[in-house]
Amino acid sequence: MELEKIRNLSDEELAVQEKTAAEQLFRVRFQVSLGQNDGVKKLRLLRKEIAQIKTVARERKLGIRGATADTTAAAESTKGAR
Repeated sequence: MELEKIRNLSDEELAVQEKTAAEQLFRVRFQVSLGQNDGVKKLRLLRKEIAQIKTVARERKLGIRGATADTTAAAESTKGAR
């Protein structure tokens, strides 16, 4: 999934996507350990997707990205009042 699509998801959808990707990663790891699948590329992509989802969720939690214009404007007006 592209990073832009991940950023457009809601918080609930992010949690669902993370859970789904984690389950897929578990299955692919299991298949690779049994020698049924040469899914090294798929492993790498799933790990990357999970990391991107966690990063976007953390950015939202910290308020780094995804802030609305109202929140940004309020923060700037507070700075000017000091």
